[in-house]
Amino acid sequence: MKKLYISIALLACLFMNSCKHNEWFERDPKSMITDDQLWNSPTLLTSLMANYYNRLPALHGLFNTGGMTEIDDAMWSGHRDQNWHNDFQFGDDYGRYWDYGLIRDINLSLENIEKLSVKLTDAQKRLFKGELRYMRAFVYFEMVKRMGGVPLVTTQLIYDFSGDPTPLQVPRAKEHEIYDFIFQEMETIKEDLKDNNSSKTRANKYAALALESRAMLYAASIAKYNNLMSNPITTPGGEVGIPAAMANDYYTKSLNASKEIISGPYVLFNENPDKGANFYDMLNKKTGSEVIFAKDFTTGLKVHRFAYDNIIKSMTEDNESSSTISPSLSLVESFDYLDGTKGTLRDKDGSGNYITYTGIGDIFAGKDARLYGTVIYPGTTFKGNPVKIQAGVAVWNNGKYQLTTSAELGKNYEDGQLWTGLDGPKDDATDVSNTGFYIRKMVSDAPAASTRGTSAANWWPWFRLGEIYLNAAEASFELGRAEGLGYVNLLRQRAGFPANSLSILTMDIIRHERRVELAFEDHRYFDLKRWRLAHLVWDGSENDPDAVVNGLYAYRVVRPNHADHGKFIYQRMRPSRFRRARFFRLANYYSSIDQSVLNNNPKIVRNPFQ
Repeated sequence: MKKLYISIALLACLFMNSCKHNEWFERDPKSMITDDQLWNSPTLLTSLMANYYNRLPALHGLFNTGGMTEIDDAMWSGHRDQNWHNDFQFGDDYGRYWDYGLIRDINLSLENIEKLSVKLTDAQKRLFKGELRYMRAFVYFEMVKRMGGVPLVTTQLIYDFSGDPTPLQVPRAKEHEIYDFIFQEMETIKEDLKDNNSSKTRANKYAALALESRAMLYAASIAKYNNLMSNPITTPGGEVGIPAAMANDYYTKSLNASKEIISGPYVLFNENPDKGANFYDMLNKKTGSEVIFAKDFTTGLKVHRFAYDNIIKSMTEDNESSSTISPSLSLVESFDYLDGTKGTLRDKDGSGNYITYTGIGDIFAGKDARLYGTVIYPGTTFKGNPVKIQAGVAVWNNGKYQLTTSAELGKNYEDGQLWTGLDGPKDDATDVSNTGFYIRKMVSDAPAASTRGTSAANWWPWFRLGEIYLNAAEASFELGRAEGLGYVNLLRQRAGFPANSLSILTMDIIRHERRVELAFEDHRYFDLKRWRLAHLVWDGSENDPDAVVNGLYAYRVVRPNHADHGKFIYQRMRPSRFRRARFFRLANYYSSIDQSVLNNNPKIVRNPFQ
């Protein structure tokens, strides 16, 4: 028996000796990713990048329907439980953004790639690091344009458990130092990103230049226009406010970056001979070479519900929601006529009498084609079908028109003809336009895009060439150079204006062009801020058409045996649901800093008016 035990023991020893103990103990765990795996795998690193790209911030971009009704030329017409969008004040914290979680993650990634990515090629490391630095600069730009100078942190801040937190308490940088950082970073990395130049959804050389173009224009505008205020908004330490003497240098940097993009591979979108449809297609279709950098969506994987929120009433595919954004009459009238006259709609003559039109859409004839691409108005189509926008009928009675509307959408009047269209408009109603207009821009026309089950997959443009043209125009104008006129004329020509339709350029023209070209693309709020015009445009006056939202309702004339019978007239109106004029205060130029941030870091200087 003893021999048997000895034999078994020897066999066990032999068996164990045959195992590769080192491999057994050094096997990679199945339930976690190790540092070696993550930082040396291009596939895993790309996945990590996707997470960070997905976290890039916007104020009310990225298809934020509610936000657009607060800061764009529009009102909320959706569920009543969110009617506060039509009845709010800009709070001191409006637009606050202070995201050091994403900054920390990016800094950690940069350090780990440098330290642990020993199996990546130098080219791979440069590209990944370039993308991370791009995203970090993007986040800092989002913070500085809302908060002013913020703590500039480019390495991990690690607590040493000494009981002394002061090494972690970084003070705010000067406002211009954040803009300088963005410029220097983009100049440093732009060539490292060139391998991504064929991508529109990852940072590439031109996305870096586009960030430069926009950020430097913002810095220049603040340097100039803040100092033109009777009481410039500043802090003694420069956390808020940029010296006026720096303006021209920033304008020059913006112009240089813009011109480098314009001379690159991008062209204005011109794939549809119908100029209005072309402007809509420019952002709805993922073709052409206008979009420089976008956040993409894919059906079945990652989608958004902008079409669900905003599909026109009669074309709703879901059993809830539609028609949430109602563009304002002021926006519609900001689109000029192609003959060069102002865009004010001709609804009444000089004596105050209604002007009648044979077709319901005739009042909009001859308008800047960008109106069609941005707004759905009476007499147009969507998804190949006519829209049914008609407020009611105008019955001639006792020498004047009596305007009447049906209680129910889509009903006929007693003459057997349409009374109120399925698309309204209807005052004080939900899920139908309250102004007479619907948003078209970026509302997907794909099948089932407005259903919650499928949703929409059109992309969000972070940067496109149309904006870069306007950046170049503004920067060159501010520098006293003539070339800006050509950039604006090219955009207008795409919109249907004759070639060289403008012979001179002014800041008012540039501001007007940005309003119509870039509507609903998250620019209006920041443009008004950097020009220091927000408190003048959104002045709280109930009589200011830019501070309130007005509508225009179309009525079919019922006047038998008269030449105007069956024609259309238009009535301006103030929607009942829009309750309060927008009032932007000086305190809103820089969002207040959260009290918890101030409590944790006594080195943080409060913003003015806080």
